[in-house]
Amino acid sequence: MIDTNEVADRVAQIRADITSAGGSGVSLVAVTKSFGVDAIRAAALAGCDAVGENYAQELVTKVAQGLPPIDVHFIGTLQSNKVRLLASDVALWQSVDRESVIDELSRRAIGASILIQVDTTGERSKGGIDLSEIDSMRQRAEKAGLHVAGLMTIGPTDGSQAECEKSFRLLRELVNQQALAVCSMGMSADFAIAVACGSTMVRVGSALFGSRPIMN
Repeated sequence: MIDTNEVADRVAQIRADITSAGGSGVSLVAVTKSFGVDAIRAAALAGCDAVGENYAQELVTKVAQGLPPIDVHFIGTLQSNKVRLLASDVALWQSVDRESVIDELSRRAIGASILIQVDTTGERSKGGIDLSEIDSMRQRAEKAGLHVAGLMTIGPTDGSQAECEKSFRLLRELVNQQALAVCSMGMSADFAIAVACGSTMVRVGSALFGSRPIMN
C-alpha cells in the first residue's frame, strides 16, 4: 500500500534536490509502472506534474479503474498496434523512435505531442534513434501533424558521473540545436546530474515509491 504522506515527503525532497542542482521549472514525472492506481493518486496529491506508464495493457487497466486529474505520459517502448488503445488517455508520448509509431500516432492521435527518443549512450537495447536521424524523424512527425515538443534520452546503465554528464550534455545540445522546449532526461539514480546538465523534465519512480512490486 502506498503511503501518501511518505510520497509527498519524497516529492518535496526531490524538488529540493532539483533546485540544489540548479534546476528551475523542471517537470517531475512520477513513474508509476508496476504500481497500482493508488500510486497515481499519491503522485497527483503530492503535486507531481505527470505520471509515466511503460506498458500499454497496464495503463488500459488503470484507466478503467479511474484516474485522478493528472497528465499521463507514455514512456516505454511503444508498439504501433497499441496506439489505438491509449490515444485518448496519453498527454505526451515520450519515447517515439520509429517511423511506424509516428505514422500510427498521426492516424489514431491526431495532433499529439511527442518527444523523440535519442540514443546518446550507444546502448541500442534502450531504444532511441541515431543523432543523424533527428532531422528526418522530426520532419516526418510534423508533416504528419504531430507536435514535436522535445527530445528524451535514457542515461547510461551503471554509468559514472562523467558518462552520465556526457550523455546528458549531448541531449541538451541537440535540444538547443532543434530549438525545442522539452529536454527529458534523468531518472531516480541520476536526475540531479541531468538537471545540472539542463534537463527540463525528470522521470522518477523508485525514489518516490520504493522498490517495484514483482510482477506475475
